Amino acid sequence: MSDGDAAKPADDALLWFVERFALVLSESGMERMPSRVFAYVLAEDADRYTASELAEGLGVSRAAISTATRTLVQAGLLAREREPGARVDHYRVYDDDVWAAIFVEAFGPNGKGGRRLLQTLAYFEFMAEEMPKMIADWHRRKDELVEELAIRYEHETASDD
Repeated sequence: MSDGDAAKPADDALLWFVERFALVLSESGMERMPSRVFAYVLAEDADRYTASELAEGLGVSRAAISTATRTLVQAGLLAREREPGARVDHYRVYDDDVWAAIFVEAFGPNGKGGRRLLQTLAYFEFMAEEMPKMIADWHRRKDELVEELAIRYEHETASDD
C-alpha cells in the first residue's frame, strides 16, 4: 500500500478472512480492533502501512487504528518505523518469525501452556520428518500387509462357522 499504491478499500475475500481470523484471535483473548488490524496486516500484500492506510483498508477511524497499533506494537506483534525526515509512522509485521513473537509474548517457554505448545511443535516437526519414511514403507509393504489381513480375516470367519 505505502509503496506508491493509492490506499483503496480491501476486497471482499480479504475482509472476510480478516473478520474470521480476528474472531479467532478475539476468542483467544486479544481485543477486537487489534485482532482485526493484525489479521489485515498478515493477509494484505503490502510490506508496511500508515495508520491512514490501515483505517481505509478496514473501513474504520484513525483513532481506532491508533489504539490498535499501539497495543500491537507493545505486544511485539507489529513494528513501528519512521523514515528520516518523515512525519508519518509505518507499521509492519515481523515477517521473519511472526509466530515465534506471538508464542513468546503470549506464553513464554517455561509455563505449563508454553511447554505444551513446545511439545506440540516438537510433535509436528517429528511427524514432518518421519512421514516421508512412513509413506515409503507403506508403499513398499502395503500388498504384504493387505494379504496378511485377508488371511487373518478368512481364518477368523472360517473359525466362526
